Amino acid sequence: MSSLIVRRARRVPLDAPPGQPGQPVEELVDVVIEHGVISAVVPAGLGTTAAPAEIVDADGRWLLPGLWDQHVHLGQWAGVPSRLDLSAARSVPEVLARVAEAARAGRAVVGQGMRAGMWTRRGTVAELDSVSGQVPVVLVNADFHHAWLNSVALRGLDLAPREGVVSENEWYGAYSRLDRIVPAPTVADHRAALLAAAAKGVVGLVDLEVGTTASEWVERWHQGCDLLRVRWGVYADGLADLGPLRTGDPLPEADPRLTMGPLKIISDGSLGTRTAWCCEPYADTNSFGAPNQSEDELRALLSEGHVRGLEVATHAIGDLALASALAAYEATGARGSIEHAQLVRREDVPRLARLGLRASVQPAHLLDDRDLAERVWPGRAERCYAFRWMLEEGVELALGSDAPVAPLDPWLAIAAAVHRGADAGEPWTPTQALTPREALAASVDGRRIAVGEPGDLVLVDRDPLAATAEELRTMPVALTVVAGQVVHRLAL
Repeated sequence: MSSLIVRRARRVPLDAPPGQPGQPVEELVDVVIEHGVISAVVPAGLGTTAAPAEIVDADGRWLLPGLWDQHVHLGQWAGVPSRLDLSAARSVPEVLARVAEAARAGRAVVGQGMRAGMWTRRGTVAELDSVSGQVPVVLVNADFHHAWLNSVALRGLDLAPREGVVSENEWYGAYSRLDRIVPAPTVADHRAALLAAAAKGVVGLVDLEVGTTASEWVERWHQGCDLLRVRWGVYADGLADLGPLRTGDPLPEADPRLTMGPLKIISDGSLGTRTAWCCEPYADTNSFGAPNQSEDELRALLSEGHVRGLEVATHAIGDLALASALAAYEATGARGSIEHAQLVRREDVPRLARLGLRASVQPAHLLDDRDLAERVWPGRAERCYAFRWMLEEGVELALGSDAPVAPLDPWLAIAAAVHRGADAGEPWTPTQALTPREALAASVDGRRIAVGEPGDLVLVDRDPLAATAEELRTMPVALTVVAGQVVHRLAL
């Protein structure tokens, strides 16, 4: 493994006390990486290695530990470029028009990104049949918690006839059979997604894709996807084939950058599908959502993961789902994270901290969920994406995207966490906002630029601590380094 010296860089001070304006910029430094690990951080011009090293002149740019996305569905994200984009559709007729046009080609249509939770009504199978004929059509809601299929696709995926959508656990199982209708994303698709992530400064991700096995990831790794650090997550149906792997172990026949991640549990649904499990009813349906497991089943899953040496990542969007998950963690002693924690009760935040669980959150979701949450969760806005409460109680925050629900773009997540809005308009519950330093610190997997830390770096053209919302969202990334290897570089 070759050595690397990054010269004349400005370290972004992530550990300075939050909320203090006008922090002085550090003196320029050289950062030396040997054998994949930072071996020296010294004044500019003094960095040396015993062996020949590649030298990159940062020319005063700002240096951060490499960024992580702690919640990705990589296969789905890799498939986005080949799928029908429905993110701009605002109604059933708009979707039907798009599908009719796409179906004329005579090939299966898989659409992604529709936000049916904002429509005045949902479409029917008969309507989809009327514009698609014998072409299979699968339209995946943006939150991935339901899909709208035509009759041909229902039969192709061994699903019973119906007039409505396929939701929650039934849909997750059906998705794993989607390759009967359209080819699965290729290794080249995955590699392209990883390269695009590297161009955003991402050095690592947690892959929580449904239906992926460890052996599939190892094969992909050896075929050119060995670019970033990856933690592969398993679902309950994959535990029987897992063997002795524990969280943090390298996957068999892979290097230490590809490791075992958590057991993933989906304990409730989503806001858009109205299945997130809540203490109070939805204003438009008068339902409370629902859990995906009984309390006993949830505890049994957590217990099994804990006994196996796995961290457990539990999806809990509604406040009642969060309370139930916290009780299960406490009863079993399991460790890990709550994924999403989108709606919380104030009294549950100290419990989250006391149990030592991370809050793995996706700030960019608030950009899409704001209007819907105000409509169907009235009076609960302060309890949505409650990042400030979590930090005040000592909860560790870990930012991610949930791609493809939001783009695999850490800068979009950071900007949303800081500015709580998509533009210069009124921010949503600004009392829950993070400072740029806090958002960045929650995006680097706990790493710092210091001797002994992994040689994972990102070099950017602007001071992120002084950037506006637009400047954060469009942050130019000049260099991304993983274990001392350059995986993205612009002309420096």
